[in-house]
Amino acid sequence: MSGCGEDFLMKTGYQHKESLRDQRSVYIDGGLVPDVTVHPAFRQSIDTVCSLYDLAAKPENHALMRCENERGVSINRIWQLPRSHADLVERRRGLEFWSEQHAGFFGRSPDHVASCIAGMYMGLDVFEAADRERARALADFYQHASETDLYLTYVIINPQGELPGAGTAPSHRRIAASIVDHGPEGIVIDGAKMLASGGVMANEVLVTCIQPLGPDEDALAFSAVVPMNAKGLRILSRKSYEEHAGSIFDSPMASRFDENDSVLLFENVTVPWDRVFVFKDRDLCMKQFFATPAHVYQNYQAMIRLKTKLTFLVGLARKITQINGTERFPQVREILGQLAADVGMLDAMVAGMEAKGSLYGEYFIPDHHSLYAAQALTQKLYPRFIEQLRNLAGGGVIMLPSCVEDMENPEMMEWISRTQASPIVDAKTRVKFFKLVWDCIGSEFASRHTQYEMFYAGASFVPRNHSFRTFGWDNALGQVDRMMAEY
Repeated sequence: MSGCGEDFLMKTGYQHKESLRDQRSVYIDGGLVPDVTVHPAFRQSIDTVCSLYDLAAKPENHALMRCENERGVSINRIWQLPRSHADLVERRRGLEFWSEQHAGFFGRSPDHVASCIAGMYMGLDVFEAADRERARALADFYQHASETDLYLTYVIINPQGELPGAGTAPSHRRIAASIVDHGPEGIVIDGAKMLASGGVMANEVLVTCIQPLGPDEDALAFSAVVPMNAKGLRILSRKSYEEHAGSIFDSPMASRFDENDSVLLFENVTVPWDRVFVFKDRDLCMKQFFATPAHVYQNYQAMIRLKTKLTFLVGLARKITQINGTERFPQVREILGQLAADVGMLDAMVAGMEAKGSLYGEYFIPDHHSLYAAQALTQKLYPRFIEQLRNLAGGGVIMLPSCVEDMENPEMMEWISRTQASPIVDAKTRVKFFKLVWDCIGSEFASRHTQYEMFYAGASFVPRNHSFRTFGWDNALGQVDRMMAEY
């Protein structure tokens, strides 16, 4: 994909779907998947991703969803490098538009890791100070990925069974993916990484480590991009909620928005040098996220997505009370008011990240502490949000027909009409709505999302520590000292 200005054609859903028919090695339900685009475990979620590309490609959405890169090539706005507050806001509107299509339930949609790679590119000076060859590889990859609109996921966490210092004993084989060889062709990596959300439907994966590494763990200190169909790469999928969802009527979210999560197993996978950004450098492995805009930029995207998701959920909450006829109760309005305040808080915090943003070189990036403060708060907020929706719904999400076929039986439909009454909607609409609610708050798909929102940024101490290190302590302590000096 190349070209400039009006001659440029945005990537389409058809093109993305075709790119996934590449003999990648995806395993689920005890076997290898011949074609992920038609397999019942993945096909409708892949269609959702393809619809995002189709929307971005529509001429009427070009102003919203595309911009020009530094070479004047027109690209998807998810890859944009903002140079001003206005640029950042304009990009956010494009990301909001995309996230609204899946109500924020695609945690690792294409704009997430695109934000990470763009943030690394903004911090190219950090890479150049460490290794000019690796910096050149990153710069070339950013240009390629943005101009071909690649869908990337990442695996940046070691498997939980990998302990610090593991692999040092001759008898122990590492669990975590590590460099086992290198030569003129590139590096060779072997081992596993987690958690490749969206990996089944992505083009390539960024493989690196965001966890602190010890002195004996240089082999884990690398950053590289690997095609999902690379020789020796095994994609081990978790259970597919989509495959077990049944109809869209019964599971409207799980059947279409299950981005899937996978463990990646690398069996002596060769990665060419032009796709290696960090090589056995523990210091640079950490700096690629925290000394560049990468970490704040990727998590700023996550807050935009979460804001969309909470807005959708508060809409569900209000509609629950309307359908149940409880909206007029003061205690119910209090719950709705608090949920609305929580959404308003996050909306204001996203705007604050932008308004308090600053220049990193020539690029304008969100305010670090505002971002980490939002993460620390929302990590605890999401499960409380779900709990309140459960309180409002009560037994309404349990006393539902078994499946849509029940309503196709005339005799059963008569009984359903008598037992699923609502003051404002017919029985079928009420059942349809509460099936949606359950799929967002109580199904296996919904439980995965609660777990995801609680831990995608790490355990709770992780964003809190980021908040600690980025807060303006000098100002706060200075105010205390000034007060004490007055008496």
